[in-house]
Amino acid sequence: MPQKLLVWAGRAAVALLLLVVFTFTAYWSFNFWVHRGVTRVPELVGRSETAAREALTANGLRLRRADAGRFSATIAQGDVVETRPAAGAYVKRGAEIEAVLSLGMQRIELQDLTGKAIAAARLTLEGEGLALGPLLSVISARGPAGTIVGQDPRAGTELAAGAPVTLLVALDRSPVAWVMPDLVSRRYEPVRARLQAAGFHFGNVRFETYAGVAAGTILSQDPLPGHPLRREQSISLVVASAGSGAGS
Repeated sequence: MPQKLLVWAGRAAVALLLLVVFTFTAYWSFNFWVHRGVTRVPELVGRSETAAREALTANGLRLRRADAGRFSATIAQGDVVETRPAAGAYVKRGAEIEAVLSLGMQRIELQDLTGKAIAAARLTLEGEGLALGPLLSVISARGPAGTIVGQDPRAGTELAAGAPVTLLVALDRSPVAWVMPDLVSRRYEPVRARLQAAGFHFGNVRFETYAGVAAGTILSQDPLPGHPLRREQSISLVVASAGSGAGS
């Protein structure tokens, strides 16, 4: 009985060995059949067109330049930025590999953004592939509040894609105010001429008689002395008329 077991075990071992040999032979034969006349695409990204062509020739392949290039921030202009098929793919010997060449870093001409609202300027920049940089508020007469009155860099500058642009935004301008001088007891005609020459204008000027005051003397004013005075405001006066008394 033990002898029969030994014979059975020996036959099983031989059968297992034959199975392993068959499996290995079949796998090797299959790979040989599949890869016969086949090669892998070498890594060409970053190489010049000449170097890429030489590498393909050494592998029994040919290079065909793609009709259109592609911008790249990392690959120099004229070098390979992509291959079709990609590196590592199996292809038949003699096949053509399409190489896409780099156009270098994309340059974008900055538009004139002055006069635009902030939202419109942002959309313009994003549409061109640029970024909105810092916003600086300035008091300016070049545009209404909230509009762009300046930019850095200036319009027409060529920028790399994604570059930020600084914008100057107009603030709401408060009217400039002066301090109302004391006009009482001054002569009306010189005062009126001087203030009108400075851009101010007069509204109600009333002439009244006043005892003991020479004609043409300012008696009262509005706004009062020391109050803010803006150019769009009117100055009202009461002036002594002829026949007011002494000096008339």
